[in-house]
Amino acid sequence: MQMNHDTRLQEGFSGQRLMVLPRTIISGFLSTDPVTRHVYITDIGYYPKARHHYAERPEGIDQHIIIYCTDGSGWLELDGKVITLSASQFIAIPAWTAHRYAADKLKPWTIYWLHFKGDASDFVVDLILKNSEDYKPHLSFDDHRVKLFDEICRHLEKGYSEDTLRYVNMIFSHFLSSLIYENKFSRAEQSEDDLLAKIIRYMQSKINSTLKLNELASCVNLSQSHFSAIFKAKTGHSPIEYFNQLKIQKACQYLSFTNMPVKEIALNLGIADQYYFSRMFTRMMEVSPTLYRDKNRA
Repeated sequence: MQMNHDTRLQEGFSGQRLMVLPRTIISGFLSTDPVTRHVYITDIGYYPKARHHYAERPEGIDQHIIIYCTDGSGWLELDGKVITLSASQFIAIPAWTAHRYAADKLKPWTIYWLHFKGDASDFVVDLILKNSEDYKPHLSFDDHRVKLFDEICRHLEKGYSEDTLRYVNMIFSHFLSSLIYENKFSRAEQSEDDLLAKIIRYMQSKINSTLKLNELASCVNLSQSHFSAIFKAKTGHSPIEYFNQLKIQKACQYLSFTNMPVKEIALNLGIADQYYFSRMFTRMMEVSPTLYRDKNRA
């Protein structure tokens, strides 16, 4: 990160980590490799209790920036707005956006930060901002997220082989998902997740029978319309469609690991008409049950 020329910063911050990838690697391998070119790290670091930390970029930079604060606090000026960043918050600064920021004088922040680019990087930042309030989503502390960050740093410190660069940027995608989607899959929605897990377990226990929507809704004490809306929002599929997908998943296991005839498989899945079963299987798997068995036993 660029800093001012305060002489107190010359030796950095005790325990800091900082890696700036060579620009020849960024313009060469990272921006062209099929795995890395979509989203890749250009700079990464960790500044604990970063007293006197300050950066100012009137024109912004050509990379997006993420600053994740785990302790203390600091401030940022972005788009003419002054924003306080405290523990368990992170901020995304889009590329070419004028900004400046600094650690709090009394309780300086501890931050994990990185710069990134790539073909999909604008889209990633838009996803973050769409789910943000004043640019700074709240995050509960997650030791796993910090371990991902440490894993990236640990491998980059060893050098920049192609396999290392692919590996760390795949981890980076995981790190990003933990930032972007934590709130979507947080404890606030745990009751709905519990409901979903309960109904899927029920479906699996009834895989050899026929279920109707009213039976599934009654299982979780909801109206059919409310249950259907929640289920589709969480899975992207209607309850009956999802149940049929579980049946086909089970059918694939029968076809791969047993010599059971297709008619018997259909009956074991609660489908009396083997031709209806075959049509449903072919629609979902884009291959008939017989051809699926032949291919998976070749």
